[in-house]
Amino acid sequence: MSDFETLKSSWNDQSAPNTPENGSQQIVKKAEYIKNKQKLTNLILSITLIVLVVFFFYITAYNNARAALGLGIMISVLAIRIVLELVSIKNLKSLKFDIDAITFKSRIRNYYKNRVWTHYVGTPLIIFAYCFGFVLLLPLFEKNLSNGFYLYIKISAVF
Repeated sequence: MSDFETLKSSWNDQSAPNTPENGSQQIVKKAEYIKNKQKLTNLILSITLIVLVVFFFYITAYNNARAALGLGIMISVLAIRIVLELVSIKNLKSLKFDIDAITFKSRIRNYYKNRVWTHYVGTPLIIFAYCFGFVLLLPLFEKNLSNGFYLYIKISAVF
């Protein structure tokens, strides 16, 4: 029975973890950081989307089925990604930090489960579709651009 007593005394002698005094403030700061990061992502994606739309009309892609399809796919998947990020920002804004801990924990877990889905399922599919749209444009670039600029586009596309 001494092993049990030793185990029991070891358990009781453990120090309790210290709770930070400003723990809730740290959570709020982290949430603000995430919101700002998502807004920056949306800004970059939106600028790219606008450039693609302008490029679509600049080269009159609607006159060429392959160009319209390639750019249409690229524009569509960027728009989908922007909507996913806006929904995520909305969900983060709807989190209330003054609710009980169990409810907050459940809601924050749901939020992060959605983020994991977005990053590990949605984003790879979006990147694949975007690349597919770009590959559709490569024969048109090869036909209409100089060899040097076409080579530059192919090399820079990898990065």
